[in-house]
Amino acid sequence: METPSAAAASCRRRPLPPPSLGFLLLSLLLSALCLRPGLGLYTVHTVYGDTIILPCHLEVPNDLMFGKWKYEIANKASEFIAFRSATKKNIQYDDVPEYKDRLSLSENYTLSINNARIGDEKRFVCMLVTEDDVFERSTIVKVFKQPSQPEIISQAKFLETEQLKMLGECISKDGYPKGNLTWFKNGVVLQSVEGTVVIKEQPKADKTTGLYTVISSLEYKPTKDDTNAQFTCTMTYFGPTGQETIQSESAVFDIHYPTEKVRIQVLTQRNTIKEGDNITLKCSGNGNPPPQEFLFYIPGEPEPIRSSSLYVLTDVRRNATGEYKCSLTDESLMDSTLITVHYLDLSLIPSGEVIKQIGEALPVSCTISSSRNATVFWLKDNTRMRASPSFSSLQYQDAGNYICETTLQEVEGLNKRQILTLIVEGKPQIKMTKKTSTDGSYKMIACHVEGFPKPAVQWTSTGGVINKTEETKYVNGKFVSKIKIAPEENVTLTCIAENQIERTVTSLNVSANDNRENVSDQAKLIVGIVVGLLLAALVAGVAYWLYMKKSKSASKHVDKDLGNIEENKKLEENNHKPEA
Repeated sequence: METPSAAAASCRRRPLPPPSLGFLLLSLLLSALCLRPGLGLYTVHTVYGDTIILPCHLEVPNDLMFGKWKYEIANKASEFIAFRSATKKNIQYDDVPEYKDRLSLSENYTLSINNARIGDEKRFVCMLVTEDDVFERSTIVKVFKQPSQPEIISQAKFLETEQLKMLGECISKDGYPKGNLTWFKNGVVLQSVEGTVVIKEQPKADKTTGLYTVISSLEYKPTKDDTNAQFTCTMTYFGPTGQETIQSESAVFDIHYPTEKVRIQVLTQRNTIKEGDNITLKCSGNGNPPPQEFLFYIPGEPEPIRSSSLYVLTDVRRNATGEYKCSLTDESLMDSTLITVHYLDLSLIPSGEVIKQIGEALPVSCTISSSRNATVFWLKDNTRMRASPSFSSLQYQDAGNYICETTLQEVEGLNKRQILTLIVEGKPQIKMTKKTSTDGSYKMIACHVEGFPKPAVQWTSTGGVINKTEETKYVNGKFVSKIKIAPEENVTLTCIAENQIERTVTSLNVSANDNRENVSDQAKLIVGIVVGLLLAALVAGVAYWLYMKKSKSASKHVDKDLGNIEENKKLEENNHKPEA
């Protein structure tokens, strides 16, 4: 890119006669004007490594003999680098090492310099020479090189509060002209603050290339609020089009700060603790890094226990209830918590298998001891009872499995139960009854047996042992054994009931006349029924006769009134048919 001066005018050098004092003064004035930037100068901006294009910016005169390019450096002699003849059409490049094989001069005297370098930042002069005159036009070359993206290097592994420490260095390489590095925290510019923020910038220029590497170091004293803070740096530099900025990747630093508070926690799967549970205590500090060792103070232990952040108590008992503490190893900070170990005891008296005799009394007690109020309930044979059992006189139906069960509603899984298996024994008790069938054809003899263990029953008669018996279900120590007989003569039946306690015998006389009496009674009943039926038939006949007689009288009356003889005959015939 090139920029002409508003007062663009060529600095002309003419062949002069031998110099006089006035000529020398005029020459010095003209030379000073040509060396001053901005007076008839053009500027070309180029990127490092690109090709520099330098137009001559002069009209080519018709009597041109040749054109030349040179460069000028303050306080140094001009150096010619390229020549082109207008007459011979030949091109020559001067033996200047830094421009060897880099130059190209076109027919319109535009000079091209490839692979632009920092050393190309000079004032180049295009000269067109005729027989009578020399025309010159100057162009300033400016070279720019974008620096590398800044990078935060030598990062601290961690920072500590209240300590000024090297956070890192921001480096940006190979830029031109020299740029400036700026540090940011969470997007806000960091300014130097004595004792808190110290920023030092150090630029270095490569002697070979002339490119700058800029390094900026940052010393920083953090606070706890700097946890997770993002630090960045930016490089601000000038390019061909103006000021540019490149930002680094962000860096986050681990901020170390001392513990200010200790906390003890009870880690359990449930909200409450019961006997037999394991308790895990966790102690933690809010510092960074967190403390790794603590002192645990356990009820009943004379000295604190040094441990990691976790301490486990296994199979705790009720005496583990109390205040638990933990502290840092220097005991500077401490925390405590109360732990209640819930318990539940149940005592059933008597319990297990208990054998009692019928009619005896049996006191039963179920005593509860617990850390909180507990609910108690009773079960008999897995059926819940409305009240606790009380036995002033035991009966067979009192036998069974009794369970006293208790639970703490607020403590999951804490319940107890004990079982009383009550057995009520008694010798056999017998009662015999007889009942005749409806038709009187047989008798049902029943032996009502009561006792426990269940008695074995045997029947005998005057004729021997009776094997054909029926038994009802044995319930609450009772059952009935039955036999069916139809004796032709008087017999004596004996019911024998025996268990492990005693043998009981009862007899019953059964008369054969019982059957005949029943038959006579049945005959009398049948005769009575027959007589009753005959009387009922007689009453019905008389009633029917009276009805027929009344019907005949009514027929005659109708015949007289209507005078219809034939109808009266038919009616009379019809009245006589039932009598026949």
